[in-house]
Amino acid sequence: MREIISVHIGQAGIQVGNSCWELYCLEHEIHPDGTMPSDTSVGVAHDAFNTFFSETGSGKHVPRAVFVDLEPTVIDEVRTGPYRQLFHPEQLISGKEDAANNFARGHYTIGKEIVDLCLDRVRKLADNCTGLQGFMVFNAVGGGTGSGLGSLLLERLSVDYGKKSKLGFTIYPSPQVSTAVVEPYNSVLSTHSLLEHTDVAVLLDNEAIYDICRRSLDIERPTYTNLNRLISQTISSLTTSLRFDGAINVDITEFQTNLVPYPRIHFMLSSYAPVISAEKAYHEQISVPEITNAVFEPSSMMAKCDPRHGKYMACCLMYRGDVVPKDVNAAVATIKTKRTVQFVDWCPTGFKCGINYQPPAVVPGGDLAKVQRAVCMISNNTAVAEVFARIDHKFDLMYSKRAFVHWYVGEGMEEGEFSEAREDLAALEKDYEEV
Repeated sequence: MREIISVHIGQAGIQVGNSCWELYCLEHEIHPDGTMPSDTSVGVAHDAFNTFFSETGSGKHVPRAVFVDLEPTVIDEVRTGPYRQLFHPEQLISGKEDAANNFARGHYTIGKEIVDLCLDRVRKLADNCTGLQGFMVFNAVGGGTGSGLGSLLLERLSVDYGKKSKLGFTIYPSPQVSTAVVEPYNSVLSTHSLLEHTDVAVLLDNEAIYDICRRSLDIERPTYTNLNRLISQTISSLTTSLRFDGAINVDITEFQTNLVPYPRIHFMLSSYAPVISAEKAYHEQISVPEITNAVFEPSSMMAKCDPRHGKYMACCLMYRGDVVPKDVNAAVATIKTKRTVQFVDWCPTGFKCGINYQPPAVVPGGDLAKVQRAVCMISNNTAVAEVFARIDHKFDLMYSKRAFVHWYVGEGMEEGEFSEAREDLAALEKDYEEV
């Protein structure tokens, strides 16, 4: 079996994780206590969903996931929430002291005390696997734990499991909406390690997802739960082919092969369609060409940058539900004729398609309508450089005055690390221009 271990780091990673596991459980009809009435082969791990869940002898299904945070409150919500019986208590690791939005605390002072425990747990999960395929890492890079401990864990995973692919789902600071003053510092410092230690990083951005909620779902005041449910639909669509059977299955390593032209250029945009509320769903015909057009719309990108300003190098389309290959080929052919979707001249084909027959599930009481078919796109576009340029600009403004730097130096960092990380990002922007 090709198992995947999910690692959720910091508050954002854990809350996205909650939405994801809630959705996986619904899709596989696993109850919140881990039982699965529809599972015929109890204790035998040959079903497709065993990539994400391991089975105990008593027929309980346990997610292959680790939740790590440096402070207990967020993980305590999981420990007391509806899915508390789903997780093994050892999978929920919380520290006593917060990283306080400080990369240096998450990476050096406080993170290093907890990182060995995390790797220990990951090792246990990995030993349970027959053929570990890779890791999915969820974190935000604005805060302290997600950026500091996140990059520390990634570095250590690279050492322990060198050949395994690591997919990062990273929540980047948005242009307008900010939750911390030192976000630019944390994101620049941790992108420095994301560059080296993840194979594919999907950028998500709260503000872009707010806009999608507001525009397509008519939610006036979206909460993080609304955002996370949208993100979890995307992530679930990426991994459907690992968990169900379909016409064209897509493996995690296939993403890498098809999406990453050069090792450093691995920051992806994602989008999902149809994002549509239940009231509207009856009045719209959600056909394959229609949803395929929708994922290429600049407004449906889950990070704030305009794909029309750049060129596509590659893109993966993952269809699920009632879709046949003929529809897909026709829809892709139409997209290729569009002038708005431009590919780089050295990449003529540019499309990788996956098809899966499992229609998307919806969370009861959620915002999304139940639809017959959906598509999720992950694309490698040069416009992603806008996201980095924006953060770099904010970093420069603050760093030119050395504002807030003493908090980082006081925790044992050196100013040299700031400039080194900043130069690395400048080089990355350059790489994107040259492509």
